[in-house]
Amino acid sequence: MTTSGTFNFGLSGAGLAVAAYSRIQVRRTAILPEHMQDAFTETNLMLSKFSNLQPNLWTVDLISVPLIQGQQTYTVDPSTIQILDAYLSFPGAPESDRLIFPISRTEYASFPNKLVQAVPSVFWFDRLINPTITLWQVPDATGTMILNYYRVRQIQDANIVAGEMPELPYRFQDCMVAELAHRLSRIWKPEVENARKTDMQEAWKVATTQDVETDPDLFIVPQIGNYTINQ
Repeated sequence: MTTSGTFNFGLSGAGLAVAAYSRIQVRRTAILPEHMQDAFTETNLMLSKFSNLQPNLWTVDLISVPLIQGQQTYTVDPSTIQILDAYLSFPGAPESDRLIFPISRTEYASFPNKLVQAVPSVFWFDRLINPTITLWQVPDATGTMILNYYRVRQIQDANIVAGEMPELPYRFQDCMVAELAHRLSRIWKPEVENARKTDMQEAWKVATTQDVETDPDLFIVPQIGNYTINQ
């Protein structure tokens, strides 16, 4: 059996728009500049939605921040959507790491002494337009400490022109076309909106089922047999 031997398929921003319009019966020869402008707007709104619905694994990266004695709050890149895990590194021979845990605004507010210095054990991620991360306890003079955190960042902007590729993995290509077709049907073909919505929901379910880490799940089942009373 002969196969291509390649793994290069990928639709550009314009290609995704054309494929989406095809699904709502707007043929290539009928596509006007305003069609493409709507596709540009809806594509980027769609990427905003994708960022909100789950941690997109391809947008997870590791940020390292040297800590300063007595400084409790540090700026976070505004493209950060969510912080997943955080740990402290202590350079040396050997180097060691220590996991720290997230807390809420309410929990942070409950601490009676927010300036006490020690090795930090928790962090509060304040999701502002210009977000920050605040540590407790405040870093002390124990030695060099580095804050490391895995964050989910927003997906890069999508452009329709110049042959640019959207920042999405291969497994999300069909999902993106289905979602874009549904969005564009609201504007250009409302009579097919319900059908496109069904297609979009199915494609999203298929794509996100695979966009997960593959570590085995842990199930804890209580043994309650000894607590029942035989009649």
